[in-house]
Amino acid sequence: MKEPHNYAKVGYSMIVVAASLTAIALIALAIGSDVLFADNMARDNTAHFNECKENDFLTEGCEKYWDRINNKIAGIYVDLPE
Repeated sequence: MKEPHNYAKVGYSMIVVAASLTAIALIALAIGSDVLFADNMARDNTAHFNECKENDFLTEGCEKYWDRINNKIAGIYVDLPE
């Protein structure tokens, strides 16, 4: 019986898996001291959205939210004069 020569393919995939796990570990170490990292980001973005909503999305920095909700798919399309 002939010996299979697929060891190289398995070796490369193990290197890729090890590299991805290393990247995940480095990211975890970088933000590990702040366990509420994602929660704080979400709260900041929600506060900013609510602030924009109170000002009818007309203040500086609210364009990205307005572009997301002002479209025909969302059903809130308003054609503003330029």
